[in-house]
Amino acid sequence: MKTLLTILGLLIGAGQIHAEEVICRYCAEAHAQARLPLGLTLTGRYQYAPVRQVDVLHIKLDVTPDWEAKTVSGTSSITAKPIAKPVSVLRLDAIDLQIKEVRCDGGTVADFVSTRDSLQIAFETPLPVGKEFRVEIDYSAQPNAGLYFRTADMGYPESDAHIWTQGEAHEARHWFPCFDYPNERSSTEIICHVPADMTVLSNGKRMGEQIDASGLKAVRWLQEKPHVNYLMCLVAGHLTKFEKQHRNVPLGFYTQPTLAEHAPNSFVDTPDIMAFFEEEIGMPFPWVKYDQVTIADFTAGGMENTTMTTLTDGTIFSKATENIRSTRSLDAHEMAHQWFGDYVTCKDWSHLWLNEGFATYYTHLYEGHKFGRDAMLYRLHNDATGRILTNDKDTKPIVYKEYTDPMQQFDYRAYPKGAWVLHMLRSQLGEDLYRQCIRTYLEKHGLTSVVSDDLRQVIEEQSGRPMDRFFDQWIYHPRHPDLKITYRWTPQQKLAKVTIRQTQPISDDVLLYQFPTKLRFVVGDQVIDHEILVQEEEEDFYVALPAQPSIVRFDPEYTVLAEVEFDKSNELIAAQVEREDDMMGRLLAVASLAKRKTKASVELLSKRLNEDAFFGVRIAAAKALADHESDEAYEVLRASWKDQSDARVRSEVVGAMLRPFEPGTLETAMLVLETETNPAIQASAVAALAKFHGETTQAKLVELLNVESFQDELALAAISAMGRQNDPYYAAPLLEMMQARGGDMNSRGMSRAVSTLAKLSKGTEMEAECFDYLVSQLDHPKTTVQAAMIGALGSLGDRRASAILDSYAGSSNDRIKQSADRAIKSLNETAPAAPAEVVELRKSLAELRKETEKMRDEFEAFRKQEAADSEGLNDAPSNKDDANKE
Repeated sequence: MKTLLTILGLLIGAGQIHAEEVICRYCAEAHAQARLPLGLTLTGRYQYAPVRQVDVLHIKLDVTPDWEAKTVSGTSSITAKPIAKPVSVLRLDAIDLQIKEVRCDGGTVADFVSTRDSLQIAFETPLPVGKEFRVEIDYSAQPNAGLYFRTADMGYPESDAHIWTQGEAHEARHWFPCFDYPNERSSTEIICHVPADMTVLSNGKRMGEQIDASGLKAVRWLQEKPHVNYLMCLVAGHLTKFEKQHRNVPLGFYTQPTLAEHAPNSFVDTPDIMAFFEEEIGMPFPWVKYDQVTIADFTAGGMENTTMTTLTDGTIFSKATENIRSTRSLDAHEMAHQWFGDYVTCKDWSHLWLNEGFATYYTHLYEGHKFGRDAMLYRLHNDATGRILTNDKDTKPIVYKEYTDPMQQFDYRAYPKGAWVLHMLRSQLGEDLYRQCIRTYLEKHGLTSVVSDDLRQVIEEQSGRPMDRFFDQWIYHPRHPDLKITYRWTPQQKLAKVTIRQTQPISDDVLLYQFPTKLRFVVGDQVIDHEILVQEEEEDFYVALPAQPSIVRFDPEYTVLAEVEFDKSNELIAAQVEREDDMMGRLLAVASLAKRKTKASVELLSKRLNEDAFFGVRIAAAKALADHESDEAYEVLRASWKDQSDARVRSEVVGAMLRPFEPGTLETAMLVLETETNPAIQASAVAALAKFHGETTQAKLVELLNVESFQDELALAAISAMGRQNDPYYAAPLLEMMQARGGDMNSRGMSRAVSTLAKLSKGTEMEAECFDYLVSQLDHPKTTVQAAMIGALGSLGDRRASAILDSYAGSSNDRIKQSADRAIKSLNETAPAAPAEVVELRKSLAELRKETEKMRDEFEAFRKQEAADSEGLNDAPSNKDDANKE
């Protein structure tokens, strides 16, 4: 390192290169490396799991949260053994931790270096391979991620005070030193000291509690089976508990006391879900207990920590919403992770689908178990049409190693597309062989980290089938096939000719697909299936039939992920939409009828809406009728909405019939608000009011601002409608409501109200009052709301906000900093108080300031690294990952 600096100094002094160039080149490399965990480096542009110095055997945390200071302090103990070579310097991930003392049992600590992103411990004598040792680290932290406080002084009810942790992807390092990557597993132990009236939850088995010397209650939890670092979890605070049991597995449900009234609604299916998964997977629940706990303002929907899932408090719902609101899917998804993600874990984030794809697919399987196969296929169809096929321009495969941030992997590829891959596997192997393969996969790789090829090898061993092509085209290459299908009947030969053409753009990235499926023909009462293998860019399939078929179906069992264009005659569609034993056929036929805007189509859709046995087809029929935009179609919708007993269908019908902009729509919307009792459906009617300006709408929306509903559902619907109307009239009553009861609204509601207020006030006589209110709330105790206030200042366009926003641009809190940066950009773009050239100059200066700050920080890290090298404590540059979330 010193030699490099000397050479660079000579080159700079000779004028051959500029100092700025040196620093920028170094910082570019350092920035790329800083996004990665310790030991994980970029090989070219690809990322791989880091080298493990040691085998971590056990992690013990003994911590005490300070509820006022929002800090945590304690001791982290790591028991481990060097793997391949003696360890002279042990490197641990540690973001902004204050390290007080480091001790070692089994070795002698010579010194340690604590930087912004790591802890490096040097030993007097290298620790030998295979020798067990234990380091104890006394530390404290004020985490910006990883551990989150929710207390009264932060704007939460005092009765609900709690803390919670989040590990995935790399947040654990923000609250304790660790090897923070999923290719390392260990047993874990957490002891947490809290006031006596609080509850402490963590992984594994509760080992007991005692009162410590300070009078706090120390609760100890032990997770004996090894699991990965990001699955360690701690929740502590005021919690209300509900209990159930499945076999000998205790099921605990914990929530904030203010939500306890509605909490049981969210956990009714948990025992049945566990029972089904054990039967389907062929392996008992692999842990000693299963807890679920809601947490306030969670950064995600749920997190599958081993034996203890954390859930957003938004998962709590009232029974008034009938079956529109449900936690069943979230409950099933997170529990499936206890096998897929916890018992076996992806080795690195490029193989994330082995966690998330399995959890998503087994959620669908449970839906099929509970409500029938059609329910499972309907969910797969919604995933395909709404989340996968729409991403046809994406060139990233499921297994993708070119990400710069692990969170980039948490998208449609890992979740619904991963689920579809498993569905295709199950369809091709058959249910029994598929189950055998998955059970073997779990038994063989249980309590280890896996890659996609581990699954492929097991399937090949159990089935005898080569799976290379399947994994290559669906896992290691992007996209899906686009299929254009035509059908022709030749009466002389009594042959059905089906032509299938793959129309996706074929390249080195996007392959020509090969997959098995079926063609189905219905001739009279006879159903004739013909198996085919699609493998060419264009190919014809001829099937001899006894007579002309009334129905022709491609992939009738819905086993292929593809964008399918199959234009059929009106007669074929009419027969298909009536076929009672083919839900997917009816669903696809309804989609075709939406584009055939005839009275005959309206009649067929009307029958589906009012008579179909499956709710999803009725929902599709409502959407299709609205797409017709005809008087006849809207009349069908208006005539049926009160008769729809399924709230999900009724909600869709209400939204569909209120789509047109005509006087009668306003009257119908008001009627729905007067007669409907379901707040979720009332919210659909409120949304329709946004199209209609005038005193009637104004009075109703202002009235709804103060109508009580669980989680302010109706008030939020009114605020959204006000924002869509963009009428300054609403600014004053909205501000009045926020001043009166904004403190009682949850973060999501208050954030929406803030942004709407700024939008409505901009350029009006309310702008100054809005500005004063926003400025007065910039110290809001909730980070989410504070960020919304900052963003609203930027969108308001008042130039007086410029200096205020600048002061938040340097915040250490990522969410606040990012909100301030966006607000400054918005302010400069929407409210120029100078010629365009000056505006551009200001933007350039702002960018230069950000680059200078980054350069200064990274060059300082460079200087510290060089200093550490000179002391002989480091033999490789340190790395960090910046996947912070708040």
